[in-house]
Amino acid sequence: MALTAKVETETEIKAPADKFFKLFRSQAHHLPNICSDKIHKIEVHEGDWETQGSVKHWSYTIGGNSQSIKETVESIDEENRSITFKVLDGEVLKEYKSYKFTAQAIPKGEGSLVIWTIEYEKASEGGPDPHNYLEFAVNITKDIESHLLNA
Repeated sequence: MALTAKVETETEIKAPADKFFKLFRSQAHHLPNICSDKIHKIEVHEGDWETQGSVKHWSYTIGGNSQSIKETVESIDEENRSITFKVLDGEVLKEYKSYKFTAQAIPKGEGSLVIWTIEYEKASEGGPDPHNYLEFAVNITKDIESHLLNA
């Protein structure tokens, strides 16, 4: 049985795709202010806020548990407003051998469609699928929408 899989979710928001993408592309340091109950801190570990290959350390709460990850920006697709992060270290790698997440914002009317994709390999055959992380991403998306609409 394959332990490698991909899960995805879509959320429509009223905020423009360019603004949503820009937040993850170059302004992630604002996320702890936008959704402080979920994301507590993001710090640059290597590189900077914008460059592919830069490494950042995130502290967050998911399912009532404080966790952290160290990630690198694996790819940035400006044209398609997509950014992919690869997790290098953190609690999530106790359940998954590999873990990548992609945020993409597609213009839709005056708003956008935000697609979150998680590609992962389970550490063990009975391990969970990361549906809690998809829910986390949707909740962050809604917080960002509120912030962008009130900015």
